[in-house]
Amino acid sequence: MPLPTGLQGAIEARYPRFLAELEALVSIDCGSYTPSGVNLVADAVEASLRELGASIERIPHEPSTEGRQLGDLVVGRLAGEGPRVMLIGHMDTVFEEGTATARPFRVDGDRALGPGSSDMKGGLLAGLHALAALATIGIRPAVTFVANPDEEIGSPFSGGHIRRLAAEHDAALVLEGARANGDIVSARKGIADLQVQLIGRAAHAGVEPEKGRSAILEAARQVVALDELNGRWPSVTLNTGVIRGGTRSNVVAESVVMELDLRAATVAEFEAASAEVERIVMHPTIDGVRASIRRIASHPPMEKSPAITRLAELATEIAAEVGFPLHDAATGGASDANSTAAAGLPTLDGLGPIGGDDHSADEWLDLGSVVPRMTLLAGLLARIGEAL
Repeated sequence: MPLPTGLQGAIEARYPRFLAELEALVSIDCGSYTPSGVNLVADAVEASLRELGASIERIPHEPSTEGRQLGDLVVGRLAGEGPRVMLIGHMDTVFEEGTATARPFRVDGDRALGPGSSDMKGGLLAGLHALAALATIGIRPAVTFVANPDEEIGSPFSGGHIRRLAAEHDAALVLEGARANGDIVSARKGIADLQVQLIGRAAHAGVEPEKGRSAILEAARQVVALDELNGRWPSVTLNTGVIRGGTRSNVVAESVVMELDLRAATVAEFEAASAEVERIVMHPTIDGVRASIRRIASHPPMEKSPAITRLAELATEIAAEVGFPLHDAATGGASDANSTAAAGLPTLDGLGPIGGDDHSADEWLDLGSVVPRMTLLAGLLARIGEAL
């Protein structure tokens, strides 16, 4: 089945508005813990969805006593024909307040630069404009558009909503930017952010050190043991990224907190490595040291299933009709695609425009990729039933 007649022209006609809206969104400070900025992005997403005729559910975050306030979750439902598809993008970035002023949006040749340009304001807008272009030519797929306010911190608020919505849908398309080489994403590692606390016993380091139980010494031993998990399974990586502990050089350290990043490509390796991390942490080598471990955030692995393979093959076919080659790939980073794939939905990710250097001062979006990638996305929405 060829591309819908008039689709590419409808996409091209929307490009000037896309670029103007990209500048407006990149100019908003919307780090995960800047809810006022995230909600300004939510306002823009809601307005675009209402323009498309969507019914809107806007869900405010209600933090726990110790939690930090996050932005709203926006869910827009569009009535239409064919399989019901979740289209997911996130509104938050990793950047602190003031970044948009210090590093404002700019265009340099074929690149747009600025905080969140690639990750993922370009993809968020691509989804909205792809739907609008389809509506222009009379095609209205059945879509639930989910705008997530907290993806960059592991979707602790929105993740449960996304998993519940997955049960009502036939497929999911996630709007993270395509890889810098143009690849879309068909598999992602699972990730667990773990916090370990070790409690020993303080003592005077010079007068009676034998009464102490050093949490720092135990942490040092555990870091070495944890690091040795790298390579035990082909896809597993374990990084101890943060250690905080001790008070003074003449005090045996009573407590330490460690923050770990565990990743694996398959469910089997993820579960095996998780169990080994817990075994190491929960069996201290120093008598009298107590340990606890807490999972702060996590995403299960997104494994490339036969259903995902069919979706990737359809995307490759559509890209060829648009006029560019396309490949799918696995990546080590996690996204909301991990959750939808784990829930059993055929899922593709990386369907935004091409971008790179995410989370850095050099983040960029390839403006030359915007029209072809939006055309691919719109074509996939129109023809997704062929792969299901």
